[in-house]
Amino acid sequence: MALLDLAMQGLSVFGFILFFVLWLMHFMSIIYVRLHLHKKRSEVKQPFGQLAGVSLLKPLKGVDPNLISNLETFFTLDYPKYEILLCVQDQDDPAVDVCKKLLGKYPNVDARLFIGGKKVGINPKINNLMPGYEGAKYGLVWICDSGIRVKPDTLTDMTNQMTEKVGLVHGLPYVADRQGFAGTLEQVYFGTSHPRSYISANVTGIKCVTGMSCLMRKDVLDQAGGLVAFAQYIAEDYFMAKAIADRGWKFSMATQVALQNSGSYSIGQFQSRMIRWTKLRVNMLPGTVLEPVSECFLASLIIGWAAHYVFRWDMMVFFMCHCLAWFISDYIQLTGVQGGPLCFSKLDFAVAWFIRESMAVQIFLSALWDPTISWRTGRYRLRCGGTAEEILDV
Repeated sequence: MALLDLAMQGLSVFGFILFFVLWLMHFMSIIYVRLHLHKKRSEVKQPFGQLAGVSLLKPLKGVDPNLISNLETFFTLDYPKYEILLCVQDQDDPAVDVCKKLLGKYPNVDARLFIGGKKVGINPKINNLMPGYEGAKYGLVWICDSGIRVKPDTLTDMTNQMTEKVGLVHGLPYVADRQGFAGTLEQVYFGTSHPRSYISANVTGIKCVTGMSCLMRKDVLDQAGGLVAFAQYIAEDYFMAKAIADRGWKFSMATQVALQNSGSYSIGQFQSRMIRWTKLRVNMLPGTVLEPVSECFLASLIIGWAAHYVFRWDMMVFFMCHCLAWFISDYIQLTGVQGGPLCFSKLDFAVAWFIRESMAVQIFLSALWDPTISWRTGRYRLRCGGTAEEILDV
């Protein structure tokens, strides 16, 4: 009995610590979003004409209905000095025709097409980008995924964040307004759960970066061995960020979000991506095994039990009230990340929020069940520490 009482006391203490940490994360992310995102800087850090040159690396594979419109936003950037390096692995990829069409439409934009890639490791994105990286002529490189769309001043915003001690500027991942429930589900996740962890980690000094849109100092990457040094990892963005941080450079977050606008999306694709990301985190950071307790329903159960054990409050009443408070704070955060009116109703938000929260534990368990991942056209077996090996069909 003494051991049982001690275990229950320990669990109750954990519940209260969890309550404090999670709500601190809520408040930090909401305040940061309101103060930093979508804000026009009153001061110009650098004269427009003196902004540093940027080499944009675009990894492309396949096409979707939004690819050409997304790519075109990079050809119309309002920036004095940049080049676009379009990288396609296969000659027969339909993305080649899309690139050639844009190159013909914008002959005055400094843009080049690289076909064939260069095999330097197991990471297909790195292999695809190698010729473009080796041909980059500017000191800043901007690696930006094919599904991202930008505003004319996005690059100006990012380079203005690249101050003297900053080595990497990244954008908070978010999702553009799109039709259908799958689009709503993605927007709810990238406007609630994801930015809560992403922002609070960066605010507290934990280097949390996704590679959807990253502006980096090329000389710092070269000191770390260049792109080839990260070809052994699937999560190359994490290890590039780590290499830059290890060399004493700071990170900064752009005031504009990294706006994902893929024309191909579904609930199944969203679930598969979440499982893949969880597998990568578990293999790179063992502490990720605690992730499920940061999700609303499980956290509310643990905290509700602690409140019942210590204060004798009704556990289910506390659970429902805590979930309601979480729901409201998530809606406040989502509207802040959106930076304008939402394209769906409050009822749509409630349904998508409930389904996303209900999927969280199942996604985590699915990630633990199978250590292999499928990405692009390959399958990979993950190893502890973040490296991987390709699984070849015999």
